[in-house]
Amino acid sequence: MMNVIHPAKSCILKVWQQDDGIYLKQEESLIRICPQTETAIRISYTDQEEFCQEQGKEYKKPQKDLLWNWLDRQNETIVATERVSISVDKATGSVCYMNGAGTVLGKERTKESRMMEKFDIYETVENENLEVKEIVTADGVKRKISGGDKAFSRCAYRTRTYFDFAPEEIILGLGQNENGDWNFRNTTQYIHQANRKIGIPMLVSSKGYGILLSTQSAALFTENRAEAYLQTEADWYLDYYFLGGGDMLQIIRDYRQITGKAAMLPKWAYGYIQSQERYESEEEILAIADEFQRRDIGVDCLVLDWMSWPDGQWGQKTFDSNRFPDPSGMIETLHKKGIHFMLSIWPNMSSITADYKEFAEKKLLFPGTEIYNAFKEEGRELYWKQVEKKLACHGIDGWWADSSEPITPEWEHTIEPEAGQAYSEYVHDTFAVMPPEKVNAFGMYHAQTIWEGQCDSFPEKRVVNLTRSGWAGSQRYGTIMWSGDIAASWECLKNQVCAGLQYAASGMLYWTLDIGAFFVKKGRQWYWNGEFDKGMEDPAYRELYIRWMEYAAFLPVFRAHGTDVRREPWALGKTGTTFYEAAEVCIKGRYRLLPYLYSQAAMACKNDGMLMRPLIFDFSEDKTVGSISDQYMLGDSLLVCPIVNPGGKRLVYLPTGGDWYDWNTSKFYTGGQWIEVEVPLEQIPVFVRAGSVIPTQEPGANTADMKDRDIILQIYPGCDGHGVLYEDAEDGYGYEKGDYCITDLFWKEKTQVISWKSLGNQQYRLGKLKYINMKGEHVK
Repeated sequence: MMNVIHPAKSCILKVWQQDDGIYLKQEESLIRICPQTETAIRISYTDQEEFCQEQGKEYKKPQKDLLWNWLDRQNETIVATERVSISVDKATGSVCYMNGAGTVLGKERTKESRMMEKFDIYETVENENLEVKEIVTADGVKRKISGGDKAFSRCAYRTRTYFDFAPEEIILGLGQNENGDWNFRNTTQYIHQANRKIGIPMLVSSKGYGILLSTQSAALFTENRAEAYLQTEADWYLDYYFLGGGDMLQIIRDYRQITGKAAMLPKWAYGYIQSQERYESEEEILAIADEFQRRDIGVDCLVLDWMSWPDGQWGQKTFDSNRFPDPSGMIETLHKKGIHFMLSIWPNMSSITADYKEFAEKKLLFPGTEIYNAFKEEGRELYWKQVEKKLACHGIDGWWADSSEPITPEWEHTIEPEAGQAYSEYVHDTFAVMPPEKVNAFGMYHAQTIWEGQCDSFPEKRVVNLTRSGWAGSQRYGTIMWSGDIAASWECLKNQVCAGLQYAASGMLYWTLDIGAFFVKKGRQWYWNGEFDKGMEDPAYRELYIRWMEYAAFLPVFRAHGTDVRREPWALGKTGTTFYEAAEVCIKGRYRLLPYLYSQAAMACKNDGMLMRPLIFDFSEDKTVGSISDQYMLGDSLLVCPIVNPGGKRLVYLPTGGDWYDWNTSKFYTGGQWIEVEVPLEQIPVFVRAGSVIPTQEPGANTADMKDRDIILQIYPGCDGHGVLYEDAEDGYGYEKGDYCITDLFWKEKTQVISWKSLGNQQYRLGKLKYINMKGEHVK
């Protein structure tokens, strides 16, 4: 008969304070509880005698002079700040999370709440036995290791933490998924990177707390058979942060205080960005710019997608001199029109290129690949050196860091792999070439490359990095995530609304998508799955495109892109036709809102807040909003309700806690009710909180053209209200040193008078302020 091996005892044998926290000794393991801020506490667990400094080293250290205390009782040990506390059960080692009043917010399960599994890491050896195959995908040619030698490197841990959720608890976050999943209860969510997926190790609970993993490896969340846990695939030890402010918005502030503040984008990045797959020459780009201005349609940026390099030299950081004979002159011409230029760059380089050979000589590529090692400082420095020498020197304003999740095994299949299979293949393939402890964070380190390089070389320009992958902390590097190469259908549009909100709930700030979806037609591969083979010739696709565009106009970043069909507004039809006119109205509406959007984004950066957010963040007391995944707040005042089905009707919920005005008609509604709204093709339902003061401007050709136009304050009465106007140089990093002006706008309902108070650099006050109510009537 086999002999049972009993598990180690989990009871706490010893408790003591050491340096930054409280340590609790179990029979074969060690727990550490470290307060980070007034509302955030770090929980760590290892079977070693000490905690490796590598885990979570990119996160900020505990807040200086933070006041906290601890109490060791017979049955529990409590670690507390003024606003949150952690109780450790001394019989089991499990923890319970509470607010300052002692109310339980959440907890680990009561027994065996943590597990670790040690395994060996074997690294690929680059020698004559290494076997590599090339796979052609729509995302380029991918190299994949198919055989070879491996050598032992070190040990790591797979970790698992079990939680005990309340029956009614809603769980959101974990980055961006494309399937429309909302409440993650009783589901499995794989936290990894893919073309259409952004993994972020952060979940938020409707109970008013968040859990942030310090891992940079692949991870998953699952709940089944009454078991719920978070698992990481490769770490030095089990480690996570409890974010417990009670206020949903405080969870995001905690996240930013630990992972870093979001960087501000230049003002032009909030205008309309025109892209498609792909503009092929300097001549074409300049012609597109001229056409926008001839038609008097606003545009702030034109984008050059892949293959700016010489033919066959994938990823080489050089313009093809045949198609782009004078890139400096081209960009200067765009700048004179007030239009900026963004260029696609890639982390991989064809082995025939000079860039690749330089990396190979310095051994700064991942084994068996053409991908540079962004985890190494010297790799990042070399990459930017190449960018600066041959691209940035021409005056480029923004970067499109494409394929920033450079290993995408799901795109090797003709049939879409099941989610678990895609996760397993991702773990297998990334572990073969990257440090397993970092495989999910490549996109963040790649963004760090661009951030550090540009800030050093061109400090007068804020970093704009449109990228497809990121990790907790990417927000500090000027990143805008987009949702990948999605396919055109109404179902996809609806799911994108949900995807963007999950991304925002994960603590990230800037997000966008391909208006009308990247793939429009039906192809052989599973991902080339659009439903409109006639493209823009099909009125049904033009309707979908316009609804997509109207939704995108109320996102943090407003951008058109895709393949199969042209993406300029005039591709929708001739001047004066229905769909063309709808696109014009949409773009003008975006520019009218620029002062509001820029101000709200600035406040989100300055105060560690959110620009786009699920309704549950603003109206947590309203139980109806917890299940709503197709409406959201954009800033403090606007409730956006995209049209996600054919036709112009939809049900809208107006949350309690205030009254609302229809943005399009100024009709008044009381909060706490469902209404059915019908809108024409050129509008989507948007509502304004009563008491809002919204700064606007008359739209122009671009942000440069609008720089000196009057600010028009739109006032929505019904109660005392507030708004904010933020102004600065609109580019550069002077704002970090206080070079800006914030004007608080106050509406008094009783007197029907608006007043304001400005703090900061008064030189940024733009002309005269005009005051109108929601009907356009002048007020005092």
